[in-house]
Amino acid sequence: MKTIGLLGGMSWESTALYYQQINKMVHGKLGKLHSAKVIINSVDFEEIATLQAKGLWQEAGAYLAEQALNLEKAGAECILVCTNTMHKIAPQIEDAITVPFIHIADATAKEIVSQDIGKVALLGTAFTMEQDFYKARLQEHGIDVIIPNEADRKIVHRIIYEELCLGVINPDSRQKYETIVEALITEGAEGIILGCTEICMLIGELKFSVPLFDTTTIHAKEAVSFSLNENKNSNSANLHRSAAIAGSIL
Repeated sequence: MKTIGLLGGMSWESTALYYQQINKMVHGKLGKLHSAKVIINSVDFEEIATLQAKGLWQEAGAYLAEQALNLEKAGAECILVCTNTMHKIAPQIEDAITVPFIHIADATAKEIVSQDIGKVALLGTAFTMEQDFYKARLQEHGIDVIIPNEADRKIVHRIIYEELCLGVINPDSRQKYETIVEALITEGAEGIILGCTEICMLIGELKFSVPLFDTTTIHAKEAVSFSLNENKNSNSANLHRSAAIAGSIL
């Protein structure tokens, strides 16, 4: 079993879900008293959120790249960033480490494609919904992506930062999300990406006429597959481009 490195705290609520789900999956596969080999580096989200609000993505990326490298030095054999939004700075992290980086959008895209779905709606922070770093990654896999209208994007974003990241589950907010999802289905979405790792806390258990893609669970599942070497016969090129570089050096 390989050791999984979790770069978390953004927010700690969803990082706790990662740890719980990864351990449940490993136990489910191996039984007995097995649990996952995990190293967690949990940062102060207030510091990251402040950099986000100021548009200081380079600075945030440099800091998280350093923290990812610390995970590798501690013995992590792969790195996961336990948040969708901060995959905006994934290239900085990839450049800093030599172990595989498991990208949440690649894992999500693989799950979508496996269900033969070509058009999805993306829910997440305003950064994730409105900027191209996440949508473009999905589009590379042949997936068409739509997002809520401007008013609904503001609702989705506000609830994430003001409620879900604080562990607040509000029934009124759940109803708002349901309404937004139904509108996206009407627009032709064949699936809904819960593209913020806290959204599953609010609507992850709800049933719609199309599937929900819970990125937290999907990302955790990909980490477990890596840890247990279940992907050894598959194409792992999307995990981390520098892994090939490291291999060539060795």
